[in-house]
Amino acid sequence: MLDKNRLLNSDLALHGIFICVAALMGYLESLIPFAFPVPGIRLGLANIVIIWVLYTLGLRSALIVSLLRCLIIGLLFGNIYSIMFSIAGAFSSLIVMFLLKKYAPGKFSVMGVSVCGAIVHNIAQVIVAMIVIKNAYIITYLPVLIGVGVISGIVIGLLGGLLYKKIKLVPAN
Repeated sequence: MLDKNRLLNSDLALHGIFICVAALMGYLESLIPFAFPVPGIRLGLANIVIIWVLYTLGLRSALIVSLLRCLIIGLLFGNIYSIMFSIAGAFSSLIVMFLLKKYAPGKFSVMGVSVCGAIVHNIAQVIVAMIVIKNAYIITYLPVLIGVGVISGIVIGLLGGLLYKKIKLVPAN
């Protein structure tokens, strides 16, 4: 018989580890000097963790890790606007990645799911920026952001896919 408290504690610890790793990767990424004329371009290293969690533990766990990572990084290194942009991008991309993973499993690899998630992430952030700043001109950044999103989606998808294939969770006895 399974002990409910032990399962709850192990889930809590596991989620805590993934939140910490994702936040650390987000922080490390912020240290990389990246001069690009379009604001907001990042590789999205924390999404390696999010993809692994989505494929291994499911949507609920990926939402928890992603949301808390956005809040931690935003509170430590950003502001209310960076938190808004981050959550909008993370939530929308996660929903799209989940839907593709669940309803089109043979049509999209982990890398394909990641690329679609990166594109949707950028679209969502541009929409939020247009609303917050009240400037439709921001949409002109979208082609560059989508191009960079495809490239980063490929890199993150390859790394996340490798982790998913190599690291399997072993249930506690």
